[in-house]
Amino acid sequence: MMLNDKTAIITGAASPRGIGKATARRLAAQGCRVAIFDLDEEAAMNAARDIGSEHIGVACDVRDPAFCRKAVGDVMARFGHVDILVNNAGISQPDRLMDITQENFDLVIDSSLRGSLNMAQATVPSMIERRSGAIVSIGSIAAQIGGGIFGGPHYSAAKGGIHSLTKSMARELAQHNIRVNAIAPGTIDTDIFGDKLTEDKRRDIVVNIPLGRLGTADDIAKACLFLVSDLSDYVTGLILDVNGGRFMH
Repeated sequence: MMLNDKTAIITGAASPRGIGKATARRLAAQGCRVAIFDLDEEAAMNAARDIGSEHIGVACDVRDPAFCRKAVGDVMARFGHVDILVNNAGISQPDRLMDITQENFDLVIDSSLRGSLNMAQATVPSMIERRSGAIVSIGSIAAQIGGGIFGGPHYSAAKGGIHSLTKSMARELAQHNIRVNAIAPGTIDTDIFGDKLTEDKRRDIVVNIPLGRLGTADDIAKACLFLVSDLSDYVTGLILDVNGGRFMH
């Protein structure tokens, strides 16, 4: 068990086929206690119960710093410490440049980039006290190639901000033995796509992926497990591409 006696918070992890829940399963299988954060408290609690009775679901709006501090405090009260933070919460909108409203821009930026900052600020103090911690944020290939399949420019901007925030935090927090990395997924087949991923669209995407398939939530979860475990204890400031070879640099 690579994560015995560790506690992880994973934001936006209640969706049944999402990256967050797949990551929760992978970490739990390695002995980690998991706190699933989601806007929908009932969904978070159900997701936690589905993984195991020792895990918890907690309501949290990552856009609200006070909400983040309270939710992290609830986890600390239950488990005593937080060792791992996975910033997975975020939303995608397909709006083109001239269709982006100020409200939609703020929603996408706040849910992903600002939310990652808020959660880091809520968890890092206890990690500094323990001189140990691992933070992983979910970025995107959209930040690297000028857009995603279903995400507009504001989505790319939010994910690009996550990549930069990750490197800045990694440099600052290394002195406290806190590692900070990010994952840049390619096109991942999760429930975020709903009915937008038609078979024709799927074929059009896969033809540009050297490994010949879409990614799965578990592909990202396995990468996350690597980054939060001792297998990567000399890795920080990394943006790890998990995209089937679609973008190489």
